Amino acid sequence: MNFDAGTGGFARDGRGTLDAVNDHELHAHIDALVQEEHALFERDAGMSAEERTRLGAINVQLDRLWDLLRQRRARAEFGQDPESTSERSADTVEHYQQ
Repeated sequence: MNFDAGTGGFARDGRGTLDAVNDHELHAHIDALVQEEHALFERDAGMSAEERTRLGAINVQLDRLWDLLRQRRARAEFGQDPESTSERSADTVEHYQQ
């Protein structure tokens, strides 16, 4: 699993599907995004438009990664292959009913 710093996400195959990932890598990526999010929050009023846009993208990516991690854990809990999970689209994850 390779993290692509340019896109802020994990590497994907030619179909846009996430390459194989494990829970440790997901946690590491989540932690890195949370640290970046906190650094941006510390700027608060001094945040540029670009930084606000990045903050929004981080929030969406965090939602997607937490969702993927929950999917993997649920599959493992019920004896299914966690590797068969896939990252849901931002549109899907951002419009869940709470």
